[in-house]
Amino acid sequence: MTKRDAQGEVKPAVASRVCVLGGGAFGTAMAQHLAVKGSQVTMWALEQEVIDSVNNQHENPAYLPGFKLSERLVATLSVEEAVEGAEMVLLIIPTPFIASWIHENQRKLPWTVPLVCCSKGIEESTLRTPYEILVDELPGKYHNQLCVLSGPSFAKEIAGGLPTNATCAAKCSEVAYRVQSLVSTKSFRAYSASDVVGAELCGAVKNVLAIACGASDGLGFGDNARAALITRGLAEMARLIVKKGGRATTINGLAGVGDLVLTCSSKLSRNYSVGYSLAQGKPIDSGKAVAEGVKTSLALHILADQLGVNMPICESVHKVIHAGVPLKNVLASLQGRSLKSEDEDATLQSAS
Repeated sequence: MTKRDAQGEVKPAVASRVCVLGGGAFGTAMAQHLAVKGSQVTMWALEQEVIDSVNNQHENPAYLPGFKLSERLVATLSVEEAVEGAEMVLLIIPTPFIASWIHENQRKLPWTVPLVCCSKGIEESTLRTPYEILVDELPGKYHNQLCVLSGPSFAKEIAGGLPTNATCAAKCSEVAYRVQSLVSTKSFRAYSASDVVGAELCGAVKNVLAIACGASDGLGFGDNARAALITRGLAEMARLIVKKGGRATTINGLAGVGDLVLTCSSKLSRNYSVGYSLAQGKPIDSGKAVAEGVKTSLALHILADQLGVNMPICESVHKVIHAGVPLKNVLASLQGRSLKSEDEDATLQSAS
């Protein structure tokens, strides 16, 4: 059971052992955060070079350069070794590969401890979010332990111990409280939530909107334009969330406006940087740290079309990246659409 104080409030607790599945930037940052908190952390990574660097030099220069990692953090190529004795498992695998990874490793995963999904995006072939993939691919005995971690959280800042706030969303409230307790510290504050649909869709859509904001800034459209893209982007998020059965009010939290503002206004954001580079006429970088919004923009285009959801900003990003429409023309055309009322979107929030 989750540790609580005399008033019933959730209190931070330290797991003796934690497993992190994924040795990229965010996986390494969360592993470091939990190791510094006091947990013995085993991180599964795909690349032998990452494993060797973490275990021998206590660094991950391939994905998170410049940080000395805790000696309580070890890396392995073995999933069985990574999950052994873990009181919590964090899944931080790129969304396009989650289903195949689960097919190969499902029998190795514990089903009596929280399985926390930190991946963001929409699977292109099936239009499923990471949580939906896990529900579909894992046996029912795992489902009550599923949780989503989302919010404004750059890997470098987490690894550096800078103040960070995030949302732990789960359909089982006790699981949300448990994860909240195990990840929270004085520098990392987690909030519990129940709207898994909203938290996940916010995390997917914000990456596409960040590309639009980066492009707008790259073209010199100014602060007014970026503020408008963020605000109207929130309206697009809310429409999709409601259509998928979530709550529009989730956009007001850390997974929504919190993560969106961060991702849309910082050059630390890979998605923002993609948009900015496109505005400079540069091709999309296909290196290791590929921006999630590039693939998500295509999946979102298909999903919004199927559901009949109006998402003009996200659709504009799709046109630029996947249909070859000139960037300046697409962004400028957003201003030329027929005039609307903001009251339509306000109704969504009051209804939810």
